Amino acid sequence: MADVLDKDSMKNYRIASEKINPEASRYPYCIVWTPIPVLSWLFPFIGHMGICTSTGIIRDFAGPYFVSEDNMAFGRPTKYWMLDVSKVYASGSNPWDKAVHDASEEYKHRMHNLCCDNCHSHVAMALNLMRYEDSSSWNMIKLCLLVLIHGKHVSCAGFLKTWLPFLMLLGVILTVALVLNLR
Repeated sequence: MADVLDKDSMKNYRIASEKINPEASRYPYCIVWTPIPVLSWLFPFIGHMGICTSTGIIRDFAGPYFVSEDNMAFGRPTKYWMLDVSKVYASGSNPWDKAVHDASEEYKHRMHNLCCDNCHSHVAMALNLMRYEDSSSWNMIKLCLLVLIHGKHVSCAGFLKTWLPFLMLLGVILTVALVLNLR
């Protein structure tokens, strides 16, 4: 029985991964991430997050009372974390898309707060509604850490957009520190 479930899970994963298309910004069953200028330069693990439908359409809580569709607030995704649709425990027809839709509708009525109720909270609500991994305790800290660990860069340019400003800033700080200490 477990072998059948594992084979089905791998089949779903393979089908979804074949549909990922960074050029068209299509990431079915994925959480997507992009850096926030200045903030991500200082803390490269903090950025803007969205969740995609089964067809890869990106939904992100972009500001007060606004959830965008296929137009992330800070540009195209630089990282994505592909989730396994077989780990959705909610019932009904197409629970993934229903959860993404319901979370988006809820966040269309919420004020955006950078620290407490933000894009990460929107994604967490969608995962909680679909009971991803049979859990209803998804939150922004957990998502931040898991996207950092499991996220894949969409391209070399995505990697550079994510890490280059931080590394350049770190290089300037280290150079200044060395110059001041060598005097």
